[in-house]
Amino acid sequence: MTEILYRIIDANYNRAREAFRVMEEYCRFGLNNPSLSGQAKRCRHQLCNALHSISEERLLSSRDTEGDVGKELKVEGQFQRKSLQDCFTAAAKRASEALRALAETTQALDPVLAATMEKLRFEVYSLEKKAVLFACSKHKFESVRLYVLINANPQKTPSEVMNLVKCCVENGADCIQLRAKGLYDSDLLSLAKKFTTLCKDGGIVSIINDRGDIAILSGADGVHLGQNEISVSDARQLTKGPFIIGVSTHNLDELHNAIESGCDYAAVGPAFRSPTKPLIDVAGPEYLQKAVPILDNAGIFHVAIGGIRSNTIPDLLQIGVRTVAVSSDIEHSADPEKTCKALKKLLLDYQK
Repeated sequence: MTEILYRIIDANYNRAREAFRVMEEYCRFGLNNPSLSGQAKRCRHQLCNALHSISEERLLSSRDTEGDVGKELKVEGQFQRKSLQDCFTAAAKRASEALRALAETTQALDPVLAATMEKLRFEVYSLEKKAVLFACSKHKFESVRLYVLINANPQKTPSEVMNLVKCCVENGADCIQLRAKGLYDSDLLSLAKKFTTLCKDGGIVSIINDRGDIAILSGADGVHLGQNEISVSDARQLTKGPFIIGVSTHNLDELHNAIESGCDYAAVGPAFRSPTKPLIDVAGPEYLQKAVPILDNAGIFHVAIGGIRSNTIPDLLQIGVRTVAVSSDIEHSADPEKTCKALKKLLLDYQK
């Protein structure tokens, strides 16, 4: 019976280790996320270190590959994977199953080792959730080039705001953020629901400024948080589904804090003096030039923001900026449709 016990441990040790490797590679190469990749790697090393307490020779001597009746067993769809994410999900399920088997069987040898296996199993559940939700956000945001900020206030009618949203949706915007100041919550939620519906119908990413609660209630894709708003982790607690969270940053300290927070994108700026926020110190293109590669290495998207107009976009593109946020250039335009199209063309032409 002891020999069978070691065979089960050996088989599930191999199964879990291989699964962790697949999960790690997906997070590293598929998601380009060093944090998630590092978590998978740590799990793999914790597994290996924990099982060093069992003699490797003892495990190997129990192995009977040739006599294993399970190696020929196949079930329909066992190796059918339609995407890299399918590979990750299958690996995560395989890892958790193997760790449960290890927790049960090692109990007969070492209760402390069994407890470690159980702890690792719950780590897999956490990693799977974070990776899948991150992948959803990444998929939605990775094609965003033109990010438009639309302001709503008591001086504007909902129709005026929605007409501008509709114009941007139809003429090149990839993502629109609704910034509302001075509105009653009931009015804001009503406007946000109309805004989100229009964006979804047009296949545009919808973001609500500051208000995570309004973003979730309206069905928006995400929320944008300033330095004085709730934390990213608190915002994530409000929703159980995929949710894009952006954070404003104005210097490298704030940037590193944003990266540590696990945000999906960071707004970097102000690149230039902004008429919508004239009192904020200008970070300048120099900050953007430093911030963009840091965010790229961290696997987090960037959005250049602050006083950006068509004549300043080429300079930003030359220093590595890919996504730009514009506001007054469209809102104050005599022809928002034409301006929106021109801005998008400028971004796409540079890409070519």
